[in-house]
Amino acid sequence: MGKGFYISKTVGIVAVILGAGALAAIIALSVVYSQEKAKNNNNNNVLPTDGGTTLTPPVTPAPSSELWDKYRLPKSLVPHYYNVTLWPRLTADPATGLYIFTGQSTVEFECAEETDVILIHSNKLNYTRQNSHLATLTSVNPVVTAPSVKSSWLQNVTQYLVLQLDGKLAKGEMYILHTDFTGELADDLGGFYRSEYIEDGVKKVVATTQMQPTDARKAFPCFDEPAMKAVFYITLIHDSGTVALSNSEEKGYSVTLDGLSVQKTVFHPTKKMSTYLLAFIVSDFSFISNTIDGVLIRIFARKPAIAAKQGEYALNITGPILKFFEKYYNSSYPLPKSDQIALPDFNAGAMENWGLITYRETALLYDEAFSSNSNKERIATIISHELAHMWFGNLVTLRWWNDLWLNEGFASYVEYLGAHEAEPDWNVKDLIVLSDIHRVFAVDALASSHPLSSKEEDIQKPAQISELFDAISYSKGASVLRMLSDFLTEDVFTMGLTTYLAEFAFGNAVYKDLWNHLQMAVNASDMQLPDTVHNIMNTWVLQMGFPVVTINTNTGSIAQQHFLLDPDSEGIPPSPFNGLRYIQISLSSLATNDAMKISGSDWLLANLNVVGYYRVNYDQGNWDRLLNCLSTSHQLIPVLNRAQLVDDAFNLARAKIIPTVLALNTTKYLNNERDYIPWQSSMNNLEFFYLMFDRSEVYGPMQDYLRKQVTPLFEYYKNMTGNWSKVPDGHMDQYNQVNAISLACRTGLEELYISSHHPPNFILMILCIHPNLRAIMYCNAIAAGGAEEWEFAWLQFKNASIATEAEKLRSAMACTKQPWLLNRYLEYTLDPNMIRKQDATSTIVYIANNVIGQSLAWDFVRAQWSYIFHQYGGGSFSFSNLINGVTKRFSTEFELQQLKQFKADNAQVGFGSGTLAVDQSIERTIANIKWVAENKENVLDWFKAETKSK
Repeated sequence: MGKGFYISKTVGIVAVILGAGALAAIIALSVVYSQEKAKNNNNNNVLPTDGGTTLTPPVTPAPSSELWDKYRLPKSLVPHYYNVTLWPRLTADPATGLYIFTGQSTVEFECAEETDVILIHSNKLNYTRQNSHLATLTSVNPVVTAPSVKSSWLQNVTQYLVLQLDGKLAKGEMYILHTDFTGELADDLGGFYRSEYIEDGVKKVVATTQMQPTDARKAFPCFDEPAMKAVFYITLIHDSGTVALSNSEEKGYSVTLDGLSVQKTVFHPTKKMSTYLLAFIVSDFSFISNTIDGVLIRIFARKPAIAAKQGEYALNITGPILKFFEKYYNSSYPLPKSDQIALPDFNAGAMENWGLITYRETALLYDEAFSSNSNKERIATIISHELAHMWFGNLVTLRWWNDLWLNEGFASYVEYLGAHEAEPDWNVKDLIVLSDIHRVFAVDALASSHPLSSKEEDIQKPAQISELFDAISYSKGASVLRMLSDFLTEDVFTMGLTTYLAEFAFGNAVYKDLWNHLQMAVNASDMQLPDTVHNIMNTWVLQMGFPVVTINTNTGSIAQQHFLLDPDSEGIPPSPFNGLRYIQISLSSLATNDAMKISGSDWLLANLNVVGYYRVNYDQGNWDRLLNCLSTSHQLIPVLNRAQLVDDAFNLARAKIIPTVLALNTTKYLNNERDYIPWQSSMNNLEFFYLMFDRSEVYGPMQDYLRKQVTPLFEYYKNMTGNWSKVPDGHMDQYNQVNAISLACRTGLEELYISSHHPPNFILMILCIHPNLRAIMYCNAIAAGGAEEWEFAWLQFKNASIATEAEKLRSAMACTKQPWLLNRYLEYTLDPNMIRKQDATSTIVYIANNVIGQSLAWDFVRAQWSYIFHQYGGGSFSFSNLINGVTKRFSTEFELQQLKQFKADNAQVGFGSGTLAVDQSIERTIANIKWVAENKENVLDWFKAETKSK
């Protein structure tokens, strides 16, 4: 039975659970939801527990009915054990110039259903023929004879090694498939690949892996689906003096092979696990270590980085975070070791390989003299994210990629909890509002968004799987799970997690299994919900988008509707819930009235601390009272809700729900605001105005207004830091100091003058400026300078031995105002000797962020798309960021037509993981065109008027 609401006259907090089970007539949403739910059930025969979804793309058409032309493995074979030996060559073959690896693999599998076809995934591997076939088959049982291989071939489209047999495998029997193969140790950042770096003038090569989601098949033939768990016996052959790592503990000895003295490292068998979590690495890295409660923790990196103690911070926080998750899950860490390694070349931020987590250097290595507080926070949250996966994702793995959101969304939520354990003074848990909720609102408000969960049959191809690694899966997943934890309470939520992990340990699950265990925890706690966890959460998981809740404080009425950035959007898939959701609403009010009616100067504020995944709109009177509170006593409103008011107002205005002037009015109080999160929320939303107007006459008055608003903040931090001689103590204050200086520089309050004839001033900057401020200072110095400054920064970048410093320089070089330098910089992204492949797409986006570079970057991407796509692979997770990054300024009909032509011209090439981003960019551009046409004059008038006012 659902609750009504209760007003505490002492604290002014109201908790309202809205749902179909609520009987109180005053809760209008419950009535509407019940009526619509019944209507939809009658009309569509889709119940919330049916697992229906609003995402109904066509099922991937198979080229034929043959098993090997289907993208999913049949259920006939189940792997139990692999024995894999790999030998990566860290020097190029003198004849071909290629780096290669050789391998042998045996997989022991059970026949679950009679079949005369063996399908096993394989991609870009060359096989040594055995008896004229690509593999040999034997039976484990000596009294059972394995069928002979009749024919064998590689089915490249669906990425299979196919074996046709002259008889059927017997159900229940065990068989062994053996292969010998060779692959290229390419620099493509996928599968078994190579990473290169220079140390003391010598090129070093690392052999490393990235299997997720579908690249284990590039390293060895395997049943490469997450549900095909097995135990792996890994052996690596490698040059003497190098170190071999894998998921399990190692034992090594020397051997002679092919006349070469090499080392052979044999690893203990893994736990039962999925192929995408495998890792094996050969390098000459060094490490630091410690042991906590019997778990060996090691941090590996380049020898100079370890010598410079850049791994110390990661080592210091890993143990406490591991212990936190053991307590949170009520489950011991399931492995004897936790290795973490920083790689010079890595496509993602990090990867949760079980027992051997791989990272970009910027995500693991910290140097106090060069790394900013944001660098430090990133390390803490990413380590926490990956360690959270050791249980949720690795111990218990989702059955198929359509439920990726639960795996990544969960880790994206609890990463803040683990980081808070490591750094309790940061208040890092609050940052989920900016980094995830507000971030994903922007995508989920589009008609081209998609639900969290898709039908399994709709996700088949590797490219379709890669598309799921987006903001919806990560950030919406995190936001919705945070909301779920809040209304269940953390105690009930973690109780359900514990039993879920215990039941499915070393196995696979679907998202409904978690709902079952959370429901069990609810029942055990005697908690009263308006409906089952399944039915409540299906309204959030199985339909795209999110609601805007509208509260009328004159009448006390409350309603919800699907929020769309462009209310005129077409092509929105039908929803079994008609866009309605179960919503828990928390309220803060200065009123003591019953219900939600407010009178006089009282105001009402919904969604306390932004725990709900929805926006809130009010009647004009309540908006006016909230704005008055902001201008007179803003601290009466919680800090997260001040950020929420700004973000909701600006987006409600873009959706034509409230006037744009009302949204702009939420920024008028900023001259009194000193907290980081509201300021960052305001700057994020005003960035849209920069994108739309930095090429128009609105730009000047807008700059004048923002200069006026930031001046008090700038002076506040100038005084706090003794004229910039130190940094603030608080984590959030350090962030807001950066905001103050950044916006001051941007609006011309303080110019950074660097002599165009003295590039060595960069040296003074590096020596004297705190790492928190370097990115801003480097950018402004290069923008104010010319070619000489740019060349000096380039030299510093190429010689940088600290990844975070190189990252700051790489970003700053995109700030130049010289078009020819920007064009040359774009060309550098095509040469991995100049810009690493892992950094190419983000460098292009940095250039597009520069108003001078935007059109150059767009022209470059259009001209080079085929090369970029094939060079980096359709599965590159960065393609969506690239497409969104180079098109986010688009606001004219001409740009829209260019974008549509780009989509048509490259239909055959494809967009891989960026496919959805193309449609989102088109939709966003259409909305931008409308918004600018309808708001430009009003916005210009408002900025002029506010600049003139005292």
